[in-house]
Amino acid sequence: MENPSFELESICLFSESGVWQLNQDYYKEAGLSAWQDNVVPHQMTSNSKVGKSYAELILGLLRDLSFKNKTTETVYILELGAGHGRLAFHVLKHLEYLTSNLNIKLPPYCYIISDIVEASFPFFLNHPQLQTFFDEGKVDVCYFDATESKELDLLHSKIKIKTQDLEQPLVLIANYFFDSIPTDLFYIKNKKLSSCLSALHSDKDPDNLSEEELIDHMKIKFFKEKVEGPFYEEPIYNEILDDYKDQITDSHIFFPKAGFQCLSNLQNLSKQGAMLLSMDKGFHRLEELENKEAPELILHGSFSIWVNYHAFNLFCQKQNGKSLIPSSASFYSPVVCLLLMPDAEDYKETVASYENHVNRFGPDDFNGIKRLTYNTISRLNLKELLALLKLSHYDSTFTSKLLPRLKQVMVQISIVERIRLMETLTKIWEMYFNINEPLDLAYEIGGLFYDLGYYQKALVYFAHSTLQFGDKADVYYNQALCHYQLNEDVRFEEVRAAGKLRFPDYVRFGELDGLDMR
Repeated sequence: MENPSFELESICLFSESGVWQLNQDYYKEAGLSAWQDNVVPHQMTSNSKVGKSYAELILGLLRDLSFKNKTTETVYILELGAGHGRLAFHVLKHLEYLTSNLNIKLPPYCYIISDIVEASFPFFLNHPQLQTFFDEGKVDVCYFDATESKELDLLHSKIKIKTQDLEQPLVLIANYFFDSIPTDLFYIKNKKLSSCLSALHSDKDPDNLSEEELIDHMKIKFFKEKVEGPFYEEPIYNEILDDYKDQITDSHIFFPKAGFQCLSNLQNLSKQGAMLLSMDKGFHRLEELENKEAPELILHGSFSIWVNYHAFNLFCQKQNGKSLIPSSASFYSPVVCLLLMPDAEDYKETVASYENHVNRFGPDDFNGIKRLTYNTISRLNLKELLALLKLSHYDSTFTSKLLPRLKQVMVQISIVERIRLMETLTKIWEMYFNINEPLDLAYEIGGLFYDLGYYQKALVYFAHSTLQFGDKADVYYNQALCHYQLNEDVRFEEVRAAGKLRFPDYVRFGELDGLDMR
């Protein structure tokens, strides 16, 4: 029996397909839960290591501007599709540290968290971990649509940024962004160019499906249409296509026209152009673009595609900009930096930062270290785990993966290791940004501090747990044990009594009744 097929959309240009609107609708409906429930992956490009690398690149730009005596006007850093805001926090924390002890005057900076999901904005505006940055003018929030927006309305400062308003280059951060906005698709063979049209079908009745379910059941078919003459109105786009037609033997090629237009719109906000930082699954070498079959959508609640960073490189070069791309092949997600500026060759500090913090050992390399760690974790000792956590720049999500092994190997621990672990846990908490995920990291850290004998510190983290997750019987129980170990008899009795009153059916409170008070 033939499977049913429901037509969602007849044949059209892939970039004009309704599939892109489905993606946008999914994010608007899911909001922060897309990341809180770990439906949409984000850890690979939103960890502390990436935040540190980007902070170093931004610092390079700030230093270049300082040497040009451009230290008065604010440098705006716009994250496109910020989603959960964790990368913003990481960049801000690392920038704060990196700029704190410099003996040169730097221009002020402001990080703008942007997204199409306006329902998420109160989360950022009221987030306790961002309030100091808001007070210092170092963070703001705005709506941004990649295909429509040409201005920025900052919600906190009430500043409106329009064409040619900015005196400093605009820094753009676009992780897991270009893989989710419209793109054209072409097929090249024997120096002949065909445009790929698409049609959408579903194997279930779409009237009974949510956006997420519809994406899961969606099927896409591609059809080729020969291209005669220039395809685009913009000469630079046709030049890039002609380059591909001459150099590609047989392959399907994503052509990120919407990404180019988005960059052009944002470049125009500044008299000095823009610097793009981007990390995603994709390809930056011409040879990597050969022999690509018609693409399949990568599903994860929403969907995404691979990014043609080679095309972005050409787009930059044809504007006399400077492209900083990995000097070697990337195994996971390359980090690219495009200097779309009229004086791009002058930014020597930025180039040096890219060489030191991306090319020599960068986020893509660390993703390989993480894979190695997960595959060998049962053999790692405490010193090795602590070294890996330091290499991650104390990333909280990476820590959560190592927690079970940490608990195993800290049973026997030296005085030096105990101190080092205490220092490591403190730094991990400093780099943690709460997005209301299920894991109660504060409780876990509190438990580790208790096992290490740092009872006062354990109490601090159990308090953090209550603040973020509300009252829990386990927290009352562990707080009472801390007060017992500290010989704080009155507080022990108060916490035990409060816990019993709040959670009368929690059986472990009975264990506290038998403790001898000293």
